[in-house]
Amino acid sequence: MTKQRYFFTILILGSLTALGPFSIDMYLPGFPAIARSFHTTTAQVSLSLSSFFVGISVGQLLYGPLLDRFGRKKPLYVGLTLYIITSIGCYFSTSIEMLILLRFIQAVGSCAAGVASMAMVRDIFPVKDNAKIFAFLILILGASPMIAPTVGGYVTAVWSWHIIFIILTGLAVLILLAVIFGLPESYKPDPTYSLKPKPIVNSFLLVFKEPQFYTYALTGSFAFAGLFVYVSGSPLVFMEVFKVSSKTFGWIFAGLSIGFIGSSQVNNLLLKKFKSEQIIFAALAVQLITTLIFIVGAINGWFGLAGTIFMIFILLCCVGTTSPNASALSLAPFAKNAGTASALMGAMQLGLGALASFSVSFFDSRSAVPMAGIMMGSTLIAFFILVIGRRMIKQPVESSGGVVVGH
Repeated sequence: MTKQRYFFTILILGSLTALGPFSIDMYLPGFPAIARSFHTTTAQVSLSLSSFFVGISVGQLLYGPLLDRFGRKKPLYVGLTLYIITSIGCYFSTSIEMLILLRFIQAVGSCAAGVASMAMVRDIFPVKDNAKIFAFLILILGASPMIAPTVGGYVTAVWSWHIIFIILTGLAVLILLAVIFGLPESYKPDPTYSLKPKPIVNSFLLVFKEPQFYTYALTGSFAFAGLFVYVSGSPLVFMEVFKVSSKTFGWIFAGLSIGFIGSSQVNNLLLKKFKSEQIIFAALAVQLITTLIFIVGAINGWFGLAGTIFMIFILLCCVGTTSPNASALSLAPFAKNAGTASALMGAMQLGLGALASFSVSFFDSRSAVPMAGIMMGSTLIAFFILVIGRRMIKQPVESSGGVVVGH
């Protein structure tokens, strides 16, 4: 693969990975405007975000088997087309219930992009390079929280929240064209792969029984749930509690994303001296300490706007370090059924994220306490899973330091 081809392949895969997050981040500044438009509350509008997370989680399990049966590109075409149609539908929504339903279907379409990109990393690049490639994808992925909420804030202020979904439609069309003309088919269709329910369930069970998979997939999922809590709770905390404008919220969201992006790239430097397992343990320990301080401070009113931003920044740095290593270690043992493994990992990650996001909507608290508390709880669970699960892995497949051992 030439350097130019290498660059464009990662760029397209990164765009696919970023489609879902872009769909989330761009409309966040519009929450108050959407609430006013449908004569409802911001907490009610956040259910459209929760339904999106649920849709991605469900869709992961749908597309995983399809990617292994029909190759990577055909299911990707179907998903992107579904996304384009439902994005147009969101523009014409006439009620919050309609928007919640359409966001669910839109998510089912978008998750084809996320599952396919993860599986194609495993297809195209050597296992030893996967953690680095995932870090590069996170760099591209990180552009969404920098660009999307800022654009969404200005679009909402100048025009209306409806225009956001027209922009998302245009982006999906461009990505679909890039996939058609610029991305190779990385996996030969397997006609022997059964799409009957029982074999599919057995395939998922086979993947989940791998100790390395369930240890790092669950650890990464619970750690990553803190990011979903932040995304879901931030419009209420910043725009309702601290009374910042939609434009200012967009800039705050963009600034905080620097922690997530920067830490994922620092991870590349850390991989030269440390193993992925060591990095995950250290990052989770820092994340646990941070969330404990955050919840205690939120309860006692220690943090104003600046303090809250700082605590979330540290949390995002930890998540950005943990995520690429957990993803690489989860998928490392698999080759033939990487699509199924990728789908199951994504479903776990997004399912737990949806649950965490949904739990935030139950609290109409005028403080950051609910957000900080759920962040702390999910991080604590992730840490315990990591400590216990590592003991179950007898022959690890490593993806750091340029060495692959084990299977």
